[in-house]
Amino acid sequence: MKFKAIRTLAVAVAAAIGVMYAAAPAMAQEKLTVWWVKGFYKSEDDALNEAIRKFEAKTGVKVELSQYAVQDMIPKTVAALDSGTPPDVAYADSYDVQVAGKWASEGKLEDLSDILNPMKAAFAPTTIETAYLYSDKAKKKSYYAFPLKQQTMHVQIWGDMLEQAGFKQSDIPDTWKEYWSFWCDKVQPAYRKASGSRGFGIGMPMGVESTDSFQSFLTFIDAYNVKLVDDDGKLLVDDPKVKEGLVAALKDYTDPYIKGCTPPSSTTWKDPDNNVAFHNKTTVMTHNFTISIAAKWYEDSINPTLTPEQRAAGKKAYEELILTTGFPKKPDGTTMKYRAAIKVGVIFTDSKNKARAKEFVSFLLQEENLQPYVEGALGRWFPVTTAGQKSPFWQADRHRKAVYNQFMDGTVPFEFTKNYKFTVLNNENVWAKAMSRVVNDGWTPEKATDEMIARIKQVAG
Repeated sequence: MKFKAIRTLAVAVAAAIGVMYAAAPAMAQEKLTVWWVKGFYKSEDDALNEAIRKFEAKTGVKVELSQYAVQDMIPKTVAALDSGTPPDVAYADSYDVQVAGKWASEGKLEDLSDILNPMKAAFAPTTIETAYLYSDKAKKKSYYAFPLKQQTMHVQIWGDMLEQAGFKQSDIPDTWKEYWSFWCDKVQPAYRKASGSRGFGIGMPMGVESTDSFQSFLTFIDAYNVKLVDDDGKLLVDDPKVKEGLVAALKDYTDPYIKGCTPPSSTTWKDPDNNVAFHNKTTVMTHNFTISIAAKWYEDSINPTLTPEQRAAGKKAYEELILTTGFPKKPDGTTMKYRAAIKVGVIFTDSKNKARAKEFVSFLLQEENLQPYVEGALGRWFPVTTAGQKSPFWQADRHRKAVYNQFMDGTVPFEFTKNYKFTVLNNENVWAKAMSRVVNDGWTPEKATDEMIARIKQVAG
């Protein structure tokens, strides 16, 4: 009887415990919210997902990844900040040139010095400096972002279209005025005559919603040695020589449109559109702030979902037909030195899981994780680490070698690294608005430049 009573009590206790646990919620798995721009290529996203999988396996933390198109990232992030619910980690290709400096100044970004300082030696020159931003709230500069990859300006040319026009690569002039005249006054009419099609010599990005348009235009002002700010971020636009260079750059940039040497739709192009025009062989050449144009054909050549004929066409275009080059010499005869945009990600001060967010960023920046991600973009991005730049990947073909050589010749930073308010000007795209004044409103380059300078002083002065 005594044993039976004990057994009955034990069953009752066990049942009570079972009811208690059934009523209690299961312990939730720790989560990390990550927002990331959608990759240009599947291999880019695959590499990111693999790094996330490894991080989850190492930490037991569940990463909730959301990916958005580049044009949606800033509006979505701003909305999340305004509502007080930002992701723990966020990255977009446009953060660096359009918002990171502003967010840092407003005190919205977490200081990442504790994770970046120990790895500073791993970064190549003029890379991590872009993440060193000023916080007006903290009254100091610090690492309020993390560098991930970088890009610079390249020229892509259809070699077969050039040949059909009766020219070869060695015929392309290396001097400034002659170079742009060559595509407009020689190649275009010769190609149209030979092909019977209405092809254009140049693809000139000019849309107000295009980052390509201001990145290309700023390369033109670099050709004229224009310095808009000094090293302390103070404006130099009142210097008559600065205005003279801006006018000359704007005239050179808009002349091909006025002469009918770039498609009429150039003024409304968004970022993918000069790529599309080139892929469709609407233009013989275009300038682009990555080699994504050539890389698209490489991806076609290895894409198992395409037909053998499509893969062969991709291989031929990448290996034989498309040329990757740089700009000609500057108008003064010196060699171009290109500006590099270092792409940065951020952790917000209002992020809910900042400790794990920093752990994730540190993990991603380890070479064994970062290098596959950067190379997964097939040459579209260049590494920010010295080890990544030494990878055999960058010697594998003539397109990647061209990118490598341009970076090894040295690069210069954007104005926003010295005066963050230039991110506002880039976001407004005052540069493309000046182009529109010339080609759509009939203004002189001088008048359009005056308006542009006034706006620069109003925003960044």
